[in-house]
Amino acid sequence: MTTSIIVDDVSKTFRYNAHPTLKQVLRSRLQRERTPSTFKALDGVSFEVKQGESIGLMGLNGSGKSTLLKLVSGVMRPDEGKVLTRGRISGLIATGAGFHKELSGRDNIFMNAAMLGMSKEETESKFDDIAAFADVGRFMDTPVGNYSSGMFARLGFAVAVHVDCDIFIADEVLAVGDRPFKKKCMKRMREIRDSGVTLFYVSHSAGSVKKMCNRAIVLEKGRLGFDGDVEEAVKYLHYDGEDEEPDAEESEEDERDEALASDI
Repeated sequence: MTTSIIVDDVSKTFRYNAHPTLKQVLRSRLQRERTPSTFKALDGVSFEVKQGESIGLMGLNGSGKSTLLKLVSGVMRPDEGKVLTRGRISGLIATGAGFHKELSGRDNIFMNAAMLGMSKEETESKFDDIAAFADVGRFMDTPVGNYSSGMFARLGFAVAVHVDCDIFIADEVLAVGDRPFKKKCMKRMREIRDSGVTLFYVSHSAGSVKKMCNRAIVLEKGRLGFDGDVEEAVKYLHYDGEDEEPDAEESEEDERDEALASDI
């Protein structure tokens, strides 16, 4: 089986505060403390992903999940080690990432698609499908600076899921948006996964990871804590799994119930 992602002894360091305030400097001197100026978001992380695997990336806040996805997606480079990927990468790392607030939703679709490697002709051929998925209505031709966080998520995810890719990355993409949109996202991500695309999915929802992924990686304070079976990963984290995301079957049942209710 073809290897899709290689993360080899990767570390990434950031600065806490490049410009401390006068109060912070004085407090540090009075207390004679040496405040560390840097921290390691990732520390010697290594693993490989085969093409078509669906990986649930889990861990507490601050464990390094988003940093790792940014390295895999090519947004950042590691300070140590190497990250190798095969094929086109798509996905949504942060709500509204890559959008220009003064441009309309329509213009941002073309710009965002170009950033993800789509040609103008490819975007034009898929524009109606992208617009339908985003479902922002008459706001499509207004500046995205006027959009709510939910509308940002709709537009960004709509573009990402229509890119023909080999690796799909989603970092808490379902954290923003109403229930029908979350259902639509889950259904579309299942379709992407089932098509043979490598899925890298971050979520604090144990139930969602169980449904979406066949393998889980757990980060702890920047280090690899666990890599293996999803059920074992949930036990490792002591997650109860009660916060499951709605799935496609629930979506269809709810839609039928809503339709019946509207007829009564």
